[in-house]
Amino acid sequence: MWNIHQAYIDGAFVPVQGSERLEIVSPATGQPIGTVTLANRDDAKRAIEAASRAQPVLAGSTRAQRIDMLRRLEAAVLARTEQICEATIEEYGGPLARSRWVSNYASQCFADTARMLEGYEFERRMGDAIVRMEPVGVAGLIAPWNSTAGSICSKLASAIAAGCASVIKPSEFSPLQAQVVTEALHEAGLPAGAVNVLLGRGGDVGDEIATHPAIAKISFTGSTATGKLIARAGLDTLKRVSLALSGKSATLVLDDADLPAVLPMALGAAFMNNGQACVAGTRLLIPNPQMAQAIELLRAAAAAMRVGDPRDPATAVGPLASKAQFERVQRYIRRGIEQGATLVAGGEGRPEGFDKGWFVRPTVFGNVRNDMDIAREEIFGPVLSVIGYDGEDEAVAIANDSPYGLQAYVFSSQQQRALDVASRLRAGTVLVNRVTPELSAPFGGVKQSGIGREFGLFGMEAFLEPKTVAVAQPG
Repeated sequence: MWNIHQAYIDGAFVPVQGSERLEIVSPATGQPIGTVTLANRDDAKRAIEAASRAQPVLAGSTRAQRIDMLRRLEAAVLARTEQICEATIEEYGGPLARSRWVSNYASQCFADTARMLEGYEFERRMGDAIVRMEPVGVAGLIAPWNSTAGSICSKLASAIAAGCASVIKPSEFSPLQAQVVTEALHEAGLPAGAVNVLLGRGGDVGDEIATHPAIAKISFTGSTATGKLIARAGLDTLKRVSLALSGKSATLVLDDADLPAVLPMALGAAFMNNGQACVAGTRLLIPNPQMAQAIELLRAAAAAMRVGDPRDPATAVGPLASKAQFERVQRYIRRGIEQGATLVAGGEGRPEGFDKGWFVRPTVFGNVRNDMDIAREEIFGPVLSVIGYDGEDEAVAIANDSPYGLQAYVFSSQQQRALDVASRLRAGTVLVNRVTPELSAPFGGVKQSGIGREFGLFGMEAFLEPKTVAVAQPG
């Protein structure tokens, strides 16, 4: 049993002052596996004070010192890779392959950022001026439950590279992942207060981070609704804000694509991480003349997907993270049927043979209109909406007809044609004939999918401010 009742503040694990206790439940069985005591606003203030004391040390560090810190973080997190993977599976049912990818990525963030930092120019001449890229100040890093380890490490890597101390608030629904990662961060031996981690509610810990005048920058990953609250809360102190928010990603299959080869990839993009991914391609656009063939292929592929034990390498879809998430997905499946979509595969309830745990049936809807709720709203579960179109212009119009614009996918046998379509899509990222991201490139959304970018060079620069120093020339 897990019992987590501490926060990490000023270089040490300390008892939290909060008193609210949550039960940690296995999503695969519905049974308790531990408890966590949440931090409160006073804990958040202590963490912010510790980060404020450490900020001059971080800001005054050299490039070599920051690279050394990143390398130590990489080694410490790498040593915990298996524990991170196990916590990911145990806590929210991430399938084995996905959990391994996330746990490896967590340490890789630091390695990639260290390499990028080696050649970065912190000082540049522009006309008669010198422009210096300086750390923005203490950063609040808020990570989601569906990608806790990766989000913590990618945000922290950018902050350290820029010279910013951090207060990290993982989701209160991911205490196991947060605990394992925090233990690794501690073992890296960074200056006290450079990294602080506490679990707490958004209403007190999150609000304190968002409003405290000592926090200069917020990097948040999560829902659009929560992102708007954070942006509003930070307005009085004009915090710099990066928001990676909800998505309703469209996958465009062009009429020259090889359907038997492409559709399994499209289904994988929709159901990645059990469908609990902001970048999941949950709107699949198919040319109407090929719709009948596509539906039969999708029906067969969905039926063949194994649902079950996330530790089994053959499992494609594990349980959803919580009872609340399970019930949310069930409501959307019912809504899809009520609004006239055709159930191609899956449907309500648990899969056959499951009487416990938050397992859902991988669900595919056909005859979906883009104005239906299942096509407009982020469901966060394995539910795919298949939408027909006539011609590229209509496909692009449907894909762009969304309040969100995080990621899109385009499949075509002609690369240049796919690139031409990609250029017309309103999304922060477009993947062409692939479903794996490029993690050195910037990540973020347009419209209500967010503000700013993470990862790589752009991710680090989100924690930097340019200062102009113009010098009078002699004579």
